[in-house]
Amino acid sequence: MVRMESGLGIPGDGRCLFRSVVHGACLRAGKPSPSESIQKELADELRSKVADEFIRRRTDTEWFLEGDFDTYVKQIRKPQAWGGEPELLMCSHVLRMPITVYMSTDSSDGLKIIAEYGQEYGKENPIRVLYHGYGHYDALQMPLTKTKSKWYMKS
Repeated sequence: MVRMESGLGIPGDGRCLFRSVVHGACLRAGKPSPSESIQKELADELRSKVADEFIRRRTDTEWFLEGDFDTYVKQIRKPQAWGGEPELLMCSHVLRMPITVYMSTDSSDGLKIIAEYGQEYGKENPIRVLYHGYGHYDALQMPLTKTKSKWYMKS
């Protein structure tokens, strides 16, 4: 469990998953947080690459997407289309980085890991995103210090 001090607010514009992932990728690479306009541009670029990755991996992904595959991929290319678990998995492949998804817990203002993607690209220093449970994602920033198996966030 992780104690949360604050998340990094990501606009809820349909791109929040992609914005959170690109924000986390920048932090992971030691780059400064991208401005909102750069974040939006990078999110749209990542979205396009994710759609292409679905097509490249069609035989592996078609069975777990809801509805018709071609319709799904066409829809996910639209900037206002929400992303979810399938898109997080494809993000990990596109970026070749692990992604860890957290969700708030009711106990002592903490977080728990609810999903991990891209473990084949390593397990250290994953991109971290916070899922709010109603379709919104935020970026998480974690320091490199650890105490008693709890990570403490900084804003």
